[in-house]
Amino acid sequence: MARIVPLENCSMAKKVRIRVFAILMAFTLSGFLLLFLGHNPFEVYASMLDGGLGSSYRVKETLIRTIPFALTALGIGLSFRMKFWNIGGEGQIMMGACSATFIGLNFQQLPSFILLPLMAIAGMIGGGLWALIPAFLKVRYRTNETILTLMLNYVALKWITYLQYVLWRDHEAFGYPKIPNLVKNAQLPKIFGLHIGVLLVPILVIGIYLFITYTKKGYEIRVIGENEATARYAGMPTSKIILGTLFVSGGICGVVGMIQVAGVNMTLSIDVSNGVGYTAIIIAWLAQLNAIAILVVSFLFAVMVEGGSYIQTVFQIPQAAASLLQGLILFFVLGSEFFIKYRVIRDRKTRIVTEGEV
Repeated sequence: MARIVPLENCSMAKKVRIRVFAILMAFTLSGFLLLFLGHNPFEVYASMLDGGLGSSYRVKETLIRTIPFALTALGIGLSFRMKFWNIGGEGQIMMGACSATFIGLNFQQLPSFILLPLMAIAGMIGGGLWALIPAFLKVRYRTNETILTLMLNYVALKWITYLQYVLWRDHEAFGYPKIPNLVKNAQLPKIFGLHIGVLLVPILVIGIYLFITYTKKGYEIRVIGENEATARYAGMPTSKIILGTLFVSGGICGVVGMIQVAGVNMTLSIDVSNGVGYTAIIIAWLAQLNAIAILVVSFLFAVMVEGGSYIQTVFQIPQAAASLLQGLILFFVLGSEFFIKYRVIRDRKTRIVTEGEV
């Protein structure tokens, strides 16, 4: 017989060894898949790295992809701190993008230094209010936030679809179902070839780290995550803290939507979130909700995603196979966390004594 028990005081050296071993196993198994497809695994892995970091253009593309990964992971990481499982990053990005686009399309005569902040505020409010729906139902009726936030993603997707195909459809697009592009005033300016949304990432990383580590509110969020009943017994207004934190969590995701609309796509579409909300969950989990680690993991994820797209073109690897490679790496890395937190103990077999032997 075997049983699973929590592993206490796992040393940093052991954590590193477990994670490195998991990564090696992932690349080994992926290598067999590549051999089966007729490719040299070492050449494919080198090309993945080249696809993400091989030129200044590729580095810029990787950084552009890092921005939504990091910001969304930071946002949902706040709610995860309270063990409020916010799976609704996708929907909150979409609703933030929708609110920002509304401002961008209807107030395009404003100068950019006024219009862009208004779009960012609208994006934060849109994403924050969308996150408040499951938060209110959780604190008021004790509903399951995982299911609610997940289902709201699909509601947001259908709403954006309705806007794209009906309500906001561009009648000058020759029948193509799209929303009009944002004017120049509503587009994020660039710095070093990147939109200025990149400046928000280090600011938010440092801000959230300091907020969680050194402020009273950050301490209250951590206490609620450890034991909500204890926090309530200590006199903390748990309901207000949960609602406020979820508004900020969804608001950050909403700003991501604004950035994607005004800095990347220049229009609103059903692909505005592009799976970022779900990927950010994995990033936040791998980073153990640490703001600094989230930035590093987000960058590595962006390199992997960009590299996966690159090898499809170079080696003619099917998209499904490239996604499988990424999935194998994630599976092993996530699975390694089990051996960091728990250990398996084998109990000695107990011999059953029958009545006749007594």
